[in-house]
Amino acid sequence: MNLSVGLITHNEEKKLTRTLKAIKDIAGEIVIVDSGSSDKTVEIARSFGANVFVEPWKGFGMQKNSVIDKCRGKWILLIDADEEVTPELKEHIRIITDSQTPQHEVYKIQFRSVCFGKEIKHGGWSGFYRIRLFRNGAGRYDNRQVHESFVTSASIGIIQKDIIHYTYENLEEYFEKFNSYTSKMAMQYREKAKKKSVVSIYLGAKFNFFKSYILQLGFLDGYEGYLLSKAGAMYMLVKYSKLRELNK
Repeated sequence: MNLSVGLITHNEEKKLTRTLKAIKDIAGEIVIVDSGSSDKTVEIARSFGANVFVEPWKGFGMQKNSVIDKCRGKWILLIDADEEVTPELKEHIRIITDSQTPQHEVYKIQFRSVCFGKEIKHGGWSGFYRIRLFRNGAGRYDNRQVHESFVTSASIGIIQKDIIHYTYENLEEYFEKFNSYTSKMAMQYREKAKKKSVVSIYLGAKFNFFKSYILQLGFLDGYEGYLLSKAGAMYMLVKYSKLRELNK
């Protein structure tokens, strides 16, 4: 088996069909670790022939490692349930995984983001790269609750074909995740005894907006670019404010 496609899921019925349709013809198997969805996520996954395992939530890093442990393919494409592999990327993945002598064992893939129904081209939301394709056994994720990193000693290549990330459909979804992520980040920082002064929090939030909206040209995305730049600054402010509350 050349390629296993792995995902972690939780209540993803609105987006999962699009994600699985895009990869079903290149996947030797689809492996999903679900953390107790209450909607039709598991039903949809099984309709695509996925092997579904329901497990308690362990944090992003450990949950993704659980997926990796269950994959049998020579290569693993690990994506999120709100990501779509483009046809151009799919063909490139097929070439790499069919090759007897691939140039690298781990690949970073280029991202484009769609937020509030609009493609966001600036402000740091598109044109970045994340590790998504790797040879089975080439690495694992660290154990961080959020903003996990792939740890590997293998050579890393770059694929300039796109994964489309459908981030947030509306502000309600954005702020639900905003509240969850800022709380988890605050707890993670507390475990590492990280501290921030009031001045550094204030200046950090200010610079975050300036970087996203001005330096990274977020203003070219119109109102959505402004909104996301402001919300990004507020994300920094809120996560460190929650950390201060935990440290009291």
